[in-house]
Amino acid sequence: MDAETTEEIARHCREIARCNQRGGRMLSVVDLVEAGTLPSDVAAYCIAAVSTGKSFLVGASPGGAGKTTVMGALLNFVPPHLPLAAATEQAVLHGANLHRCWVCHEIGSGPYFAYLWGEPLRAWFRLARNGSMLASNLHADSMHEVEHQILGQNSVPREDFQHIGLILFLQLQRRPQGHARYVSEIYECDGTSPHRLVWSRASGHVAPSQIVTTERTRWAQALLADMLGRHCRTIEEVRAAFLEAWQRLPPGS
Repeated sequence: MDAETTEEIARHCREIARCNQRGGRMLSVVDLVEAGTLPSDVAAYCIAAVSTGKSFLVGASPGGAGKTTVMGALLNFVPPHLPLAAATEQAVLHGANLHRCWVCHEIGSGPYFAYLWGEPLRAWFRLARNGSMLASNLHADSMHEVEHQILGQNSVPREDFQHIGLILFLQLQRRPQGHARYVSEIYECDGTSPHRLVWSRASGHVAPSQIVTTERTRWAQALLADMLGRHCRTIEEVRAAFLEAWQRLPPGS
């Protein structure tokens, strides 16, 4: 790996680490699969979608459910031509001509870094019109709650909301011996139709996708198997494996 690639990985992972509010290392998708938060087939589907530049949200109402952790793990698979950028109010209001993956640390009000609400949030959603990618999380347990916050309370136009290709919901089970966190549902959107349920923990299988090809999904499955086999752990190791696999993407996938 050359020095330029090493520095690119370091910059990318530093931006992910800026989302960390709880200390310790940011967990990778390998950690999440091995912990049972994401089944391997679901993780591969998410990798495939994010690697094509699909914007995504992660929702859960309780604090500590793992929203930021899952968001950070998926940010490792943003295409290399879309550098990560913190979605501060000033950045989103002046970033219309910059192609980035704009990371809103949380959809919510308050004087916190890269939290967006109101007009700055509407401006963030508008950034996807020019080919930028969006990623964030919010306190919501269902599509109804997501739409209430985004379309209702913040008056985001539905056509901008439909730029969000993936919405994942997490559940937190509190147990005396330790809390269990897992993805419970995933919705996808092709940009023109309403979001539809594509996977739930109850169904146990991923429905045919309208946003990723079979070839891209197979590529993501091979990448995940390789990372699990090599025991990749850190977000730096996972990003390096992703960039290596990126060079082997099948044409047209």
